[in-house]
Amino acid sequence: MNRKVKTIIALLVIVGVIATAVVYFRGVNVSVLNPQGQIADQQRNLIVFTSLLSLVVIVPVFGLLAFIAWKYREGNTKAKYTPDWDGNKFLETIWWGIPCAIILTLSIVTWNTSHALDPYKPLTSNVTPIQIQVVALQWKWLFIYPDQHVASVGLFQIPEKTPINLSITSDAPMNSFWLPSLGGQIYAMSGMSTQLHLLADKTGDYQGSSANISGQGFADMTFTARSTNQAGFNAWIQATQRSQNSLDWARYTALAKPSTSKTPSYYSLKDDALYDKIVMKYMAPLPTTQTKAPASNNSNMTNMSGMKGM
Repeated sequence: MNRKVKTIIALLVIVGVIATAVVYFRGVNVSVLNPQGQIADQQRNLIVFTSLLSLVVIVPVFGLLAFIAWKYREGNTKAKYTPDWDGNKFLETIWWGIPCAIILTLSIVTWNTSHALDPYKPLTSNVTPIQIQVVALQWKWLFIYPDQHVASVGLFQIPEKTPINLSITSDAPMNSFWLPSLGGQIYAMSGMSTQLHLLADKTGDYQGSSANISGQGFADMTFTARSTNQAGFNAWIQATQRSQNSLDWARYTALAKPSTSKTPSYYSLKDDALYDKIVMKYMAPLPTTQTKAPASNNSNMTNMSGMKGM
């Protein structure tokens, strides 16, 4: 096989790989690259920026690799032998200076975005935010709406263009709450309450999941984030408030047992301090024979809220 044929085959392979990737990604919804909220949008821009910045190093390195391998191949007797390039000050300045400049740029960007995208930082909006409490169970997600006196499992119902203030904990092994279309991934830990602030720019259903392996039912630990207009959200709240299923400590104890469910369930909330009690039960564990719910302690809750997600 002559050199021309080999070159043509190599080019066809490269073009085929690029074409396959383009066709694949056009038909696949990559949530982190298709943001539906202002936080996710900023995170997508950060991913794109850092990826393009990395190409400043990646493209020249692989280009030089191909060039040097071709030019200094064994069969090229015309290649000039230059063993002293390792001491060339100009070239050393380039291959050390460019990476240093990239690292400096990334450090500035990291500093700024770490503060701008702090999950504890409330979103600026003229709309009154909604408080939602999230509990990672084994293996399902419980969403508590204390002000609306409802709760749901498997469905995260929110109104569009409204800031959502999330308080997140776990009543199971440590987990991670992840909703890539709206932005943010933050850990849920027993006995601690972390925070996250999100906002959906438009209506739609977005897939959420656990981002931390937690055992047998991990793959089924998903939920749907449903963004509707305000009227649709109010209608859902009113319908859920009339639910025959009520959620108090006794019902919660049964709900918290390890299980999976692909069908959302809805509850009228009978215990407004349920979230606090879930967190506080790890502060002073109950005897195995005691079934009464632990007392809520809001001051302790405040002290335990300082643990941020990573």
